[in-house]
Amino acid sequence: MAVNVYFTFNGNCWEAVDFYTEVFKVEDPLISTYGDMPPNPEYELPAETADLVLHAKLNIEGSEVMFSDGFPGGSFVQGNNIGLAVVSQSEEDIRAYFEKLAEGGTVALELQETFWSKCYGRVTDKFGIDWQLSYEGEEG
Repeated sequence: MAVNVYFTFNGNCWEAVDFYTEVFKVEDPLISTYGDMPPNPEYELPAETADLVLHAKLNIEGSEVMFSDGFPGGSFVQGNNIGLAVVSQSEEDIRAYFEKLAEGGTVALELQETFWSKCYGRVTDKFGIDWQLSYEGEEG
């Protein structure tokens, strides 16, 4: 299991990832865009989102640091754009963590299956800390 820093940007994530790739001499960063998502007939993505970063990951001195662009029209506040991502190979742990973090907090996205995880959710805990929880087991 790992707890990773997760940065959210306001449309300039590519620039940030390029910058940190150069600074920390990272090779082959993992980057996917909103346009890379499988189509959802119930929700068509706006054209301006296609080239925005959905998820990027750099290994900086042994730590996985994650990045994304916020969705256009979302609430972006410079300085409050840092959260934590818990990645585990135990779906049971992810569900337990999520339940406890949600107590007195605000659920942004209920735990659910996504195209990248069998069990993923987002919650802001009662102290205002944003958490992303993701199961990455063998089936996830």
